[in-house]
Amino acid sequence: MSLITNDEYDSVWLDVNLATINENDYGIIENGALMITDGKIAWLGPRSELPEFDVLATPLYQGKGGWITPGLIDCHTHIVYGGNRAKEFEMRLEGASYQAIAESGGGIVSTVKATRNADRETLYVSAKNRLNALMAEGVTTVEIKSGYGLDTETEVKMLEIARMLDEHHPIEIKTTFLGAHALPPEYKDNSDGYIDLVCGEMIERVVSENLADAVDVFCESVGFSLAQTQRVFEAAVKHQLPVKLHAEQMSNLGGSALAARFKALSVDHIEYLDEQGVQAIAAAGTVAVVLPGAYYFLRETQQPPFDLLRKYKVPMAIATDANPGSSPICSLQLMLNMACTLFRMTPYEALAGVTLNAAKALGVDHKVGQLAVGMQADFVLWDISHPAELAYQYGVNPCQQVIKKGVIIS
Repeated sequence: MSLITNDEYDSVWLDVNLATINENDYGIIENGALMITDGKIAWLGPRSELPEFDVLATPLYQGKGGWITPGLIDCHTHIVYGGNRAKEFEMRLEGASYQAIAESGGGIVSTVKATRNADRETLYVSAKNRLNALMAEGVTTVEIKSGYGLDTETEVKMLEIARMLDEHHPIEIKTTFLGAHALPPEYKDNSDGYIDLVCGEMIERVVSENLADAVDVFCESVGFSLAQTQRVFEAAVKHQLPVKLHAEQMSNLGGSALAARFKALSVDHIEYLDEQGVQAIAAAGTVAVVLPGAYYFLRETQQPPFDLLRKYKVPMAIATDANPGSSPICSLQLMLNMACTLFRMTPYEALAGVTLNAAKALGVDHKVGQLAVGMQADFVLWDISHPAELAYQYGVNPCQQVIKKGVIIS
C-alpha cells in the first residue's frame, strides 16, 4: 500500500479487518491495520506489512478483530423542520383521503406552518437529536435540505441552522437549497410567480450568505414542471452551484434527462425512471439515489429500475430521506436492510450505496466514502464477522466507535 511519509503518526489501529469499498466489491483486507496523520489515512494494509513507527509515542487502538468500513453517508435528508405529522399518519391509516387530510390542515402545508413558527433553538435541538441518532449508527456525513420554509426568511433560517450544526456537531453537513419543494399557500395559484422568487430573491440571499452547497427541485406533477425546474437549474448554474433533483417519484416527466443535461450530482427517488432517462444519467455521471424508507412508508409498489441502472453502470446511492411526511426515519442501518429486502440490492451494493456512491451524490468522493491513503480518516469500527451483516440484521446496533477526521466522536 502507498504511504504518506511522516516520522510520526497521530494514531494506529490494529487487529482489524478492513472493508475499503471500491467500484466492484468490499475491498476486503483481513487482519489489517490503519495509520492516521493529520486527520487523513496515511497507510492501510495487512498488518504483516505495517511500516515501522514509534510504539511508545503513538496512540494505539485495538479493534479486537472487528471490521472497519468508511464512515456512512446519508446523502438525502430533510431533518431541519418543525412539528410532526403523526396525526396525519393516523388519519391515513383510518382511511382518510389525501384531500381530507389536506383540508384538515395536514400535508406539507402543516410542516411549513410549524417550521415558520418554530424558533431557531427548537429547530436546532430537534435536528441535533436526529443527527445524534444517525451518528450512533456510524454516520459521519449528512446532507440537509431546506424546503419547509417556502419563503425567503424561513428558507434562510433552515440553512443557517444546518450550517450551525456543521460547525457545532461532529457530523459533517452538506447543505442543499430546496426552495422549489412545493407551492406555499400565498402562491397557491401562481407557481411561476413563486419560481420567480426562488430564482431571484431566495437564491441570491442564499448565495450571498454562503448557505448552500447545491440546489434541488421537486420536479413532479404535484411539484414543479420541467420548464420551471430548468429555470431553477439555470439560476443555480449562474451562481456556480451544482444541482440535484427529486425526479420520477410518481410519474415520468423526464426530469432525470433534464438533470443530466445540467450534469446533476444526483437524481433521487426515480421509481418511474425509464431506459432513456437511465442512459442520460449514465452518460452524465449522475448518481441514482434510491430511498427505501419513503417507498416503505408510503406503501409504494413501483420500484426503481435496478436492472437498467446495473446495465448502464449507474452508481446507486441509498439515503434515509428523513422527513416528517413520507419517511420519518433516522436510521441508515435500517435503509441498508430495506434496500436488500424491498429492492433486492446486494449487501455490497447497499454498503457502497451509503459510502462510495453516497459521497459521489454529494460531490465529496475525493475525500470521503472509501478507505484509501490520502482520504479523510472517517471510518467506523463494527462488531461484526463480515460486512454483509450490516444489511442482514437490524435492531442490535453493532457500531462500536465512530471516527471523524481521525478523532473518535462516538
